[in-house]
Amino acid sequence: MVERMDGGPARLPGFGGRGRQPFPECVASDKIAKLTNMPENSSAHATHLEVVFPDRTEQTVAVTRTPFLIGRQGDANHLELEDQHISSRCAAIVTARGGHRLEDRGNRTGVFVNGQKVAKKTLHDGDTISFGSDQGPKVIFRSTAGSATVAHMLSRMGSLHDGVGSHAGGGLSKLNLLLEATALLHSHLPLNSVLSAMLDHAIAITKADRGLLLEIDASGALKVRLVRDSNGVNLPADSVTPRQAVLDQALKEQTGVVVGDPELAAADQRSGGKVAHEHPHSFIATPLYGLPSDEADESAEAQRGDLLGAIYLDSRHPAAFSELVRQIFDALGVEAGSILENARHMEREHERRLMEHEMGLARAIQQALLPRGFRDYPHLTVSGVNHSCIAVGGDYFDVFPISEEQTAVLIADVSGHGLGAALLTTMLQGALSGMTLGEDPVRVIYQINQFLCEHSEVGHYATMFFSLLDLDGKLHYIKAAHPSPLLLRNGKVTELYTEGSFPVGLIQEANFVAATEQLEPGDTLVLFSDGVTEAEDPDEEQFGVPRLCELLAGQDNTPLEELQKMILDGVDSFCRGAAQLDDITVLAVRYSGVA
Repeated sequence: MVERMDGGPARLPGFGGRGRQPFPECVASDKIAKLTNMPENSSAHATHLEVVFPDRTEQTVAVTRTPFLIGRQGDANHLELEDQHISSRCAAIVTARGGHRLEDRGNRTGVFVNGQKVAKKTLHDGDTISFGSDQGPKVIFRSTAGSATVAHMLSRMGSLHDGVGSHAGGGLSKLNLLLEATALLHSHLPLNSVLSAMLDHAIAITKADRGLLLEIDASGALKVRLVRDSNGVNLPADSVTPRQAVLDQALKEQTGVVVGDPELAAADQRSGGKVAHEHPHSFIATPLYGLPSDEADESAEAQRGDLLGAIYLDSRHPAAFSELVRQIFDALGVEAGSILENARHMEREHERRLMEHEMGLARAIQQALLPRGFRDYPHLTVSGVNHSCIAVGGDYFDVFPISEEQTAVLIADVSGHGLGAALLTTMLQGALSGMTLGEDPVRVIYQINQFLCEHSEVGHYATMFFSLLDLDGKLHYIKAAHPSPLLLRNGKVTELYTEGSFPVGLIQEANFVAATEQLEPGDTLVLFSDGVTEAEDPDEEQFGVPRLCELLAGQDNTPLEELQKMILDGVDSFCRGAAQLDDITVLAVRYSGVA
């Protein structure tokens, strides 16, 4: 809370007296010598506000609590300003990780920082806060918390003579270790290397015997990720069980805590020091937080970013961790949180780029396997196109000769998207394109269905239309729950079939049968995936089969490439920019007869 020096709220209706109101010397001065008299648990009032009215004196108010409420008198505000432009609930300054943030809490004329209206704004030293009136008060934000803390630590570490600090060069060596640890923030080492070095620095700074790094798991519980001893050796994760009470206290207070075990210390004295070699006497822990967003909602509990984990150390020496060591450890915890968050971001970015690279390779392979530039057939012409909604898709089409008398025409659609669907698509392509003369297509599809059902862990199935077209126009086809191809004949459009069937890979007992249709010269078959007919507009209405039939009616003589483009343009125009939710595939085959 922000208080006067006597503990009450600062009421500033005008200002009596002359000149600036006095401020504690240890805060106002930038000299290290004047910081040495601060209590160790003091924040030094390094953050304060200079309140300025036109033609009046200034007054300085210390910020020592959060949230710090600003408003008119009478609503439990910590800084009360009597001005008609200021609401009773005007603004608040909250402590966020790494600094302070100003929030508009409902001032009717708005809250401004350096002349710019803000809802939330991270404050920097020298920022001027105003409340929508040139004649009203202005509040200048002053913060030297960072420099005061460093100066305070530096001045006190030089003369540190407690049981821990006097070892290995005293406090100055600890400062050096602290600076080395913060340099990890800018390193490009692998995450595990960063975490190990960070924990080693924490152990070295505090002279602890062991250190644990705990991380938040998916359930929100703290789990041990890394255990190191004072020699930098990794220990098994289950070899040390941290004291839950110590962790709970650190999480509750959201800062580093030092806890001693008086019972163990007493037992150590009675045993002549034997217990000290078996059990730790002193414990220190600090939580690790990420950085909050300026746009994040702020509350009394949410003054930091997300909890990332905690560092926990123990020592067999009684009273091993002094208050100053706790402050240094807490400062390291701030940097450690940033290190951990930064390393995680780098690791996720590396994984994302690797995945993009792998997906790019998969897409290139998949596109290379799709037919390009169909060969010339004496009795038909062909055109096909495929557009995946993501990098790799689950649609597949092909036209290839089985013999001089028969040509295979097929289209398939694997459920789902991504690499899993793409792999199954490639498997289907290999199984079907490898068919030779004399093989029974029904038997081949039956075997594919059995294989996929027996390997249900694959988690995908496929709809399919497979056909063999003879030179005389006789079409032998097998349907497996795929949308019926459309037949264009004499300006009319009809579906090849209307009854349903089973997909491959879903039901092991499914039966597949062949049917026959006689094509006439000039007939056009349009095969498509459900990404065409199930494409949705912004109102979630589907393109549908009737709309596709209407689009194709009378297009018997339209070149297949133009017919294909007409379908894609029609779907695109219908969707009006709505996101594509499924792969789109179109395959057009026109039977010309035999000369």
